[in-house]
Amino acid sequence: MSVTFPEFEQKTVSIASDDGPIEIACQIGGSGPPLLLLHGFPQTKAIWHKVAPALAKHYTVVASDLRGYGESSKPHGKSDHSTYSKRAMAADQHALMKSLGYDHFFLLGHDRGGRVSHRLAVDFPDSVMRLMVLDISPILSMYEQTSMDFAKGYWHWFFLIQPEPIPETLIGANPEFWLKNHMGRHAGTGIFSPDRWNEYLAGANNPLSMHAMCEDYRAAATIDLVHDRADREANKQLEMPLRVLWGEHGLVNKCFKPIEDWQKVAKNLSGTSVPCGHYIPEEMPELVIEEASNFFK
Repeated sequence: MSVTFPEFEQKTVSIASDDGPIEIACQIGGSGPPLLLLHGFPQTKAIWHKVAPALAKHYTVVASDLRGYGESSKPHGKSDHSTYSKRAMAADQHALMKSLGYDHFFLLGHDRGGRVSHRLAVDFPDSVMRLMVLDISPILSMYEQTSMDFAKGYWHWFFLIQPEPIPETLIGANPEFWLKNHMGRHAGTGIFSPDRWNEYLAGANNPLSMHAMCEDYRAAATIDLVHDRADREANKQLEMPLRVLWGEHGLVNKCFKPIEDWQKVAKNLSGTSVPCGHYIPEEMPELVIEEASNFFK
């Protein structure tokens, strides 16, 4: 059972894709300009449980589950990993907003949702009015700057991309142990309420979802880099305003320079570190609400 937000409508929208019909689950609430919220790995739209209701006072908030996550469809990945390319996942979300009647919208993504948001803004620049991403540098920059500290700290980037069914099988032997060790190393599991933790654990326990999450990472190390390098060769840059926040105590801050990294792909950029770890929407929801309200107004 998905974590629900007060006074939000729960909805599932069918999206046509190259992989067949994809069901995208979302919650919709509030009124005003449309704002799409995209979650990260290995989570769901539940990460916005404190953020979405507050933003709904001023925006029509759409919080959705990415393809492969939560209550959305979980197709088996193709051999080239294109099923979970950020291009395919971004197209889902663009089609979702179009189906809801929103041709133009604000966009906020955390972690993997930030990567989908980046691709959505590149592929559908006329639709995204403003973009905010949380605790990421562009994936091409991060892979090209991989260091020992990064490899040790984000070891899951290199574990999850191993061929099917290696990570799926190993995680499946004890999903809760894996989840506690993965999520707990960032900020401890105490920041997650029992209902949210149970929702995240349900994803780790679901073989279809766990395969999808591995495919998300396999795509990031293969086809997504092809797409990103093509953008770089074509000198494609984000034109809309971009706001970047990253955790002062997280690995992105330790290993990368987010402003310098994003300046390579964006023309209108601002950003700052914030006093927390990786899970910014759940560690500092009030700050996310304030930042989003100021940036998207």
